[in-house]
Amino acid sequence: MKSVWDYNENELKKSEKGRIFLLERQINYGPEKGKKIKLAEVKKYWNKLHLFPNRKKLMELFI
Repeated sequence: MKSVWDYNENELKKSEKGRIFLLERQINYGPEKGKKIKLAEVKKYWNKLHLFPNRKKLMELFI
């Protein structure tokens, strides 16, 4: 993921807080080219995500 260059992505995936952080970065800044954001993860962590206001509105329309 290009937006998390200063973090070890594999270490972040091990904890729930890390997975939420990575998901927030993917939504706010866009996923890496060729990767998709899983809808199930977005729904699972929706109440815990801290998103940009416009991105949150857009995601609400898609969900």
